[in-house]
Amino acid sequence: MSEERIVYVNGNYVPESEATVSVFDRGFLFADAVYEVTAVVGGKLIDFDGHVTRLKRSVAELSMPAEVDEAKLRGIHEELVSRNDIDEGLVYLQLTRGAADRDFLYPDTSTTPTLVLFTQKKAVVENPAAERGMAVVSLPDLRWDRRDIKTVQLLYPSMAKMEAKAQGADDAWLVEDGMVTEATSANAYIVTGDGTIVTRGLSNAILHGITRRAVLALAEEAGLKVEERGFTIDEAKAAREAFVTSASAFVMPVVSIDGAKIGDGSVGPLARRLRGIYLEALAA
Repeated sequence: MSEERIVYVNGNYVPESEATVSVFDRGFLFADAVYEVTAVVGGKLIDFDGHVTRLKRSVAELSMPAEVDEAKLRGIHEELVSRNDIDEGLVYLQLTRGAADRDFLYPDTSTTPTLVLFTQKKAVVENPAAERGMAVVSLPDLRWDRRDIKTVQLLYPSMAKMEAKAQGADDAWLVEDGMVTEATSANAYIVTGDGTIVTRGLSNAILHGITRRAVLALAEEAGLKVEERGFTIDEAKAAREAFVTSASAFVMPVVSIDGAKIGDGSVGPLARRLRGIYLEALAA
């Protein structure tokens, strides 16, 4: 029998089989909770400062009475990485408004928030999908209008991923008012005929990706042209290349949309280059 993971729950490190939260927790009752996912490479936390900054913003946008102590959270992350022997993988953090009797109104601010963290071992660097590329399908974006807040309201993205799987694809790109917003759990990009990287600009319509920010900065440092604007599925199908970015996928090429090949249907050189640049930055 394999050794159990150690998880963190409200100040305690416990085996996962002993980890519990209240049935009255608002994360369970109302999805009144936010989360972050930090990649681990070589036992090192990736872009941790950016994830904490976004967590603080999410907490503020939802008026959660939760203190976000960066030093404390870093210590918890590092302790879990050590205890679970994570060389490569992910650390998930979930923060809820806490447990209170069921009521649509927020409970009194004296309610203690619930903080849970756990790890997953996962190959995030040597990911086979990065070599073969992903197939995606387009689906309507039916999520709420505050996608910039990283909440645990992930039912529709889950439904969309299942629909993509049913259609024989790896993921879905979501479309609203004729324009691609993002993938189900990643930011979406195309590369135009002249080599310009195009991705939707920041707004309430998309998650402000930490990996997105890092990759765009590296692209500009490399002298690549970046344009932040909306694009259609038809424009994506006609693009030279396409890819997505996220904390768990880094830079992941997309080789087809709705069955139509992007370019020649193989991983493009710019996506491959960007992934390489990003991985080099992680190792620095």
